[in-house]
Amino acid sequence: MATTFKTFLNNDVAATRTMLHEAIPITGSLVSGTYGGNTIALGSEPHIKSYSHGMFQSVYDYPYLSSSANHIFDIAIGLSPSGGLYSATTSQQSKKRNIYNQMAQILMGHDATGSIQEFDQDGNILAGGTKLQEVFFLNFARLLAKDEIKKGSFKLELGIMPDYNQALNAEFANRIKLTDASGSDGYFVNSPAGEYGVLYAQTTEDGDGNSGDALEDFLIESETASSTTHPACGLIFYQAGIAVISGSVFNASDDVVAQKASAGILDTSTSEHQTMAATTGDLWGYSGFNFVTGSTIDVAANAIRNRIYNLQFNNTTELNSSIYFCRANHNDFNYSSNPTYLSGSKIRVKNSTVDNPVSYITTVGLYSADNELLAVAKLSEPLKKDPSTELTLRVRLDY
Repeated sequence: MATTFKTFLNNDVAATRTMLHEAIPITGSLVSGTYGGNTIALGSEPHIKSYSHGMFQSVYDYPYLSSSANHIFDIAIGLSPSGGLYSATTSQQSKKRNIYNQMAQILMGHDATGSIQEFDQDGNILAGGTKLQEVFFLNFARLLAKDEIKKGSFKLELGIMPDYNQALNAEFANRIKLTDASGSDGYFVNSPAGEYGVLYAQTTEDGDGNSGDALEDFLIESETASSTTHPACGLIFYQAGIAVISGSVFNASDDVVAQKASAGILDTSTSEHQTMAATTGDLWGYSGFNFVTGSTIDVAANAIRNRIYNLQFNNTTELNSSIYFCRANHNDFNYSSNPTYLSGSKIRVKNSTVDNPVSYITTVGLYSADNELLAVAKLSEPLKKDPSTELTLRVRLDY
């Protein structure tokens, strides 16, 4: 126990904050191919957990009954009561509404009248504008997202072909990539859940990168208009670790429907393995009755999950530190408080009475105002201290 204390001054203490980032890649094979695929029935993959309440589906990196399994994210479907598909919904209408309202209440809050605010396409709530009323949610586990998702790092690539064939990867012949490209400097702070950014869409042509192919150059219909100029199609809430994706990412323009029909590859099958396909006039069809309005949340989650080509982001761990500069002046701590420092009332490390006192510093203790020991820092090796030397020891507490 120390017998001599030295009080910290204001310039002896500093506070710092460090952001640590980790790359999190979630490939489509992990989400839908490693334990599933066309070898077992859809919905019976051992790493996918469905619940009796049927309100969302959980994805694990291993079979979820395994002790090694880690929860990755949840998938859920939400419909706004004021949206165009809500009145036509025949399966789990109230649950899809409740999911939307719950997520909107947490992430968007309430307006001046006390009503729940809908998800805003461009984030500018005061300006009104288009709302995201038919959406699906990707709720990432804290194990992955940590304190927050790093702004500008989110990428989600989805296959948007209606033809489902796990072995041939036919559903990934055309893909759409969603990114928060402007997240690092264009995010919003008007959410009760923290900061969020807008997800923008761009098309990917079966990996060859060539343009000009009439069957590959397609338009993605955003909530506002058909455009190839990166339409807004979702929101990413960084601290909450939740992505809100507009169902319009699966809608094709009329031009593409005509192109596919003329090429003889317009598939309107409505089997479970092809729940993205819809009736004629809507090629991928988030508005297809068998996908949103007539399918359960589990079936819709299966359809979305099996079209995740790639999902990646960087998480963020916020490391707060208090740094204490323990300064030992030339006349400080030259005597040890160790009882073995003395022998026969004489200092062991002095050979004669004219020698300077010497001590060896091995430990630094941080005490409260009433001299209660709070933290201990050990040095890697003893430091010699005498009246001819001064030391400054830097002690950092992370939390």
